[in-house]
Amino acid sequence: MTGASPRMTIPTQLVLRVLLEDPRTERYGYELGEAAGLASGTVHPILSRLEGTRWVESRWEEVDSAEAGRPPRRYYRLTAPGVEAARDALARAARARRGRSLWSPAPEPT
Repeated sequence: MTGASPRMTIPTQLVLRVLLEDPRTERYGYELGEAAGLASGTVHPILSRLEGTRWVESRWEEVDSAEAGRPPRRYYRLTAPGVEAARDALARAARARRGRSLWSPAPEPT
C-alpha cells in the first residue's frame, strides 16, 4: 500500500516521468536531475517525499570510495505500487492541464 499522494508539481512530474521510463532501473539523484532537467537541490527533496509515500525506494551502493574516486551513490527506483500510483497521478495531472486553458476567457463579474 502506498502513502498519501505527493503534490504533483511540475518538477515532481518530471522526476516521475524519468523514473517511469524504465521502472525497474535504479538511478542515482544526479542522473535523475540531469534527465529531468532539474538541479540536485530540487530533485533530492522530491525523492525524499516520494520515499515517504512509498512510491520510491532507495539504497546506497557498496563501493570503495578511494577506488571509485567518488563517494557512494544513492540509487532510487519506483516500487511496484509506486509505478501504478505514479502513472495514475501523471494521468490526473494531464487531465487537469487539459481542463485549464490559458486562452479561456475570464469569468464575467457578477
